[in-house]
Amino acid sequence: MLSKNDIKNIKSLELKKFRDEKRLFVAEGHKLVGELLGVFKCVLLVATQEWLGSHSRIPADRIEAVTPDELKRASLLRAPQDVLGVFCIPAYSQTMKEAASDNLVLALDDVQDPGNLGTIIRLADWFGIKDIFCSRGTADIYNPKAVQATMGAVARVRIHYTDLAKELTALPDLVPVYGTFLEGDIIYDTTLSANGVIIMGNEGNGISKEVGKTVNRKLFIPAWPAGAATSESLNVAIATAIVCSEFRRRCGNA
Repeated sequence: MLSKNDIKNIKSLELKKFRDEKRLFVAEGHKLVGELLGVFKCVLLVATQEWLGSHSRIPADRIEAVTPDELKRASLLRAPQDVLGVFCIPAYSQTMKEAASDNLVLALDDVQDPGNLGTIIRLADWFGIKDIFCSRGTADIYNPKAVQATMGAVARVRIHYTDLAKELTALPDLVPVYGTFLEGDIIYDTTLSANGVIIMGNEGNGISKEVGKTVNRKLFIPAWPAGAATSESLNVAIATAIVCSEFRRRCGNA
C-alpha cells in the first residue's frame, strides 16, 4: 500500500531540486516503464493488479499493487496510465573526446523545451547516435515531460551534462565539429563525416558565441524554393531530424 509519504516523495520528483538531491526520476506508462526496467535500477514500481498480473519477474526493489484511484493520486500525468516507476538517475563517465573519435554524437547548447529534448533523444536513438552532450543550461532530461517524450529512447542513449565549450575545446583538431547556422554551407552540398560532433542550439538564440567558436564546419538547411518568403527558422527537433538523416544517408555507419 502506498503511504502519504510515498506519494509525497513521488510528487517531489516533479522538481529538479529533489531529482538532483535524491538522484531519482519518475517514468509512467507500460511502454516507457517496460523500456527502462532492467536498464535503470527501479527502486519503486507502482501498478494496478491487472498490469502486475500480466508481468512476471519484475526487476524492482519494491512493488506496490494499487487501485486506479490510488495510482491517480501518485501520478504526475493528467491522464495516469497503469504503471509508474521510480528509477535511479544513471551516471556516465564517457567524455566527448572518447565518444566523437569514432562515432557521431550530438551536442545541445541550451535547448530549453523538455518536449524538444525528448524528441531529439528519440531521433538520436533512431539514427544510432548513442551519446548526447548537453550544456548545463539545457533542460533536464529527467523532467517528467522530457522522459515521457523520449518514449523509452532514454534507455539507449547516454545523456551527459557538462561544460559544453570546455568539452568541445578539448577535442583534437581532426575531429569535425558541425553547427547549424543561417550563414553556413548548404548541408546537401557539403562533405559530411561518419564521426564528430553535431551542435544544435537554443530554440530562440541558436548556438551561443562561446560554443560557436569551436565549430569548424558550419551547416545551413535551405528553405525551398530559394529566396521565397518562409518561416523564420525551423524547430530545433525538426532541424535535428533533417541533419541526422542527411548524415546517415551519406555516411551510414562507415
